[in-house]
Amino acid sequence: MPNSSSIELALGPCLFNWPADRLLAFYKKIATEAPIDRVYLGEVVCGKRMPFTDNIWPEAIEALEAAGKEVVLSTLAQPVNKRERQILQQQAGYDMPIEVNDMSMVPARKQGTFAVGPYLNVYNEATLSFLARQGARTWCPPVELSLDSIQKIAALVPEVDLELFAFGRLPLALSSRCYHARAHGLRKDSCQFICEQDPDGMDVATLDGRRFLAANGIQTLSDACHFAGLSAGHLATLGIKRLRLSPHTTDMIAVSRLFRDFLDGHCDVDKFEQQLEMLNLPGPLCNAYLLGDAGWKRMALPA
Repeated sequence: MPNSSSIELALGPCLFNWPADRLLAFYKKIATEAPIDRVYLGEVVCGKRMPFTDNIWPEAIEALEAAGKEVVLSTLAQPVNKRERQILQQQAGYDMPIEVNDMSMVPARKQGTFAVGPYLNVYNEATLSFLARQGARTWCPPVELSLDSIQKIAALVPEVDLELFAFGRLPLALSSRCYHARAHGLRKDSCQFICEQDPDGMDVATLDGRRFLAANGIQTLSDACHFAGLSAGHLATLGIKRLRLSPHTTDMIAVSRLFRDFLDGHCDVDKFEQQLEMLNLPGPLCNAYLLGDAGWKRMALPA
């Protein structure tokens, strides 16, 4: 059934260390069952994980494209050694859509177009205009930007499509150290890929036992699960073309269908939120970054 709203849905790259067979099965299911228009795949967080999943991407891409999905290769956000920098240089030359998550890849892309991921520090129209001149055609803003700021930037750089991070634990920061390894008494260079034990990230509590953040290897995530319950009409007014859903172990088919039904006007926001909360989410819902408030809060969004 065709979408009745003009707002598209995208599936962001999996940020977690899932086994290759699990990833492949996941993308094949997305291909046949999810109302997703665009799929980003590839390793973004830790270059050490790449050899374990490199072999599955051709098959995953083939399945997704056969199902009519647009596929974008999402690239490493923090290359830390020569090998990883060389991989980015190689990927920059691929004849397929690319999402750039590290600024060093922009000149390497030469004249090819690309998407700008949320890991690039794009916080104003001057930076986005510069990237547009280099070939940027899509921008997913950093998750802490408010809707007000996003709307102003989008209005001044209309040639770049806007994609809003709309579901999942918020990617907040990357470090040169591996939190997961340290928490298990391991060194980063001999981490034993311990992050695989936490397929939605490792919950981090304060000293008095309160929920706080989540760790995913070298990445810091929110504890709460962000969601953007914004109507299709409001999104269009803001200049937003697409919503991005971040993969988690919860039923992502159900998540994508809930978003699609809401955007197409088949349910109201209260029912949308209630049904979303019934799923096995990694944390409580939050959304206040969208309103310029503390991101862990949950607030009523404008209709």
